[in-house]
Amino acid sequence: MVLFIGAPEVMIVLLLVVMLFGADKIPEIARGLGKGMRQIKDATNDIKREINTTAEKNDLDLNVTKDIKKEIDDVKENLDDMTGPIKRTF
Repeated sequence: MVLFIGAPEVMIVLLLVVMLFGADKIPEIARGLGKGMRQIKDATNDIKREINTTAEKNDLDLNVTKDIKKEIDDVKENLDDMTGPIKRTF
């Protein structure tokens, strides 16, 4: 997904953010976004770990767990693609 936003639009958005939240709130917002991203990443890693340990204990078909892992990785990649511009802005 490519956003068609140029430098003037980015500057206007940044100006609006500063006007709405104030310069002192921006680091707090960035920290909150970072913590949220970290929690999502930790949750996906926990889910993957639980799937793998359950599959190993029960001798499940590992192809199923590989498919699930692929889906989780795809979701994680899509999430990183969506939040990439936010990370670069702050």
